[in-house]
Amino acid sequence: MAELLNVESLKTLLKEHGQPCVSIFMPTHRKGKEVEQDPIRFKNLLHEATKSALDQGFRLSEVKELMEPAERLLADSYNWRHQDAGLAIFLAPQKFHFYRLPVEVEELALVSHRFHIKPLIPLVSLDGHFFILALSQKYPRLFHGSRYRLDEVELKEIVPQSLEEALRFDEPEKQTQFHTETAEIKGGRRAAIFHTQGGDTDTARHKKDILRYFQMIDRGLQRILGPEHSPLVIAGVEYLLPIYRQANSYPYLMDESIVGNPEEMGEDDLHHRAWEIVQPCFQKSQKEALSLYQQLRHSGRASHDLQEIVAASHNDRVDVLFVTSQLQKWGTFDPESNKVSVHQKMEPGDEDLLDLAAVQTLLHRGKVYVLRPEDMPDHSPVAALFRF
Repeated sequence: MAELLNVESLKTLLKEHGQPCVSIFMPTHRKGKEVEQDPIRFKNLLHEATKSALDQGFRLSEVKELMEPAERLLADSYNWRHQDAGLAIFLAPQKFHFYRLPVEVEELALVSHRFHIKPLIPLVSLDGHFFILALSQKYPRLFHGSRYRLDEVELKEIVPQSLEEALRFDEPEKQTQFHTETAEIKGGRRAAIFHTQGGDTDTARHKKDILRYFQMIDRGLQRILGPEHSPLVIAGVEYLLPIYRQANSYPYLMDESIVGNPEEMGEDDLHHRAWEIVQPCFQKSQKEALSLYQQLRHSGRASHDLQEIVAASHNDRVDVLFVTSQLQKWGTFDPESNKVSVHQKMEPGDEDLLDLAAVQTLLHRGKVYVLRPEDMPDHSPVAALFRF
């Protein structure tokens, strides 16, 4: 069964090392005659990966055992009738990860000592994540989104589930029954649950009741959104929006809202309308990073030298990495000597140095922007902004 691709699954892939690690990417199709061609192309990629593993000196018996889960997937006709736009497969001894992707990816089969993750980075980049809060007097909902997906966050034990419930618990002698445990976002993210106190119940106006209700929601969301820097978009009928803004304490609440009853909107509609609001924000951060690169390119704080960048990424120096999605640069990196060797063609023991730089940058809390070759600064396959 396909797994959900999210930040946590990417971290899992980043941490897994072994011999051999097989990474396979390919575009897939939802309908048409191409659907029948997808398993054939997948079979060819399996043969390519098998040959590469054998050429690297692995025994035929261990390669066959390694590829067994992929062979089962190849024979699963149901799987090929229910694809998305792309497919990613990762195989290692006792490991098998299978992801359907919402975007096309180029065909690629690589065998190395770790997984190749560069094609996945745009899909899970933290710089493209946001939240939607669907306001309701009966059923508030929170969603965690990216350009390609939207997952609902479980709020049942975190905030009051209705205005009526909020007012029922909003008494000095009562405590709400929200716990300091952990709630799970569908797709793997986790969020803390909290204790909150009852408050003043001496109110006669409905608007004030709603404000107190929204203040309780805001306090609960602090436990989820507290460490975040992602934009929050609120959705609701027009008269609720200014009341929530009065209650809000999250500094990254977007000025623009989704106006309308979210209970009557499908998740696809919410997702589409929220993305239209937050997309310029994400484009701005990328443009600002590219502009800063141009300002610092001759200062020693920026570089497009592959060898320098690979070594710097390993030593926690890369703050922002720009890398192209459509190239591989083969070579090796020795962390003991900090030596980087670049080869014109893939040689035994080589890995994609662009992917290595991306992995190390992510592991050291840097940002990675995967760009088209024509959008790369200095027309280089890689460029970086350094922390020091």
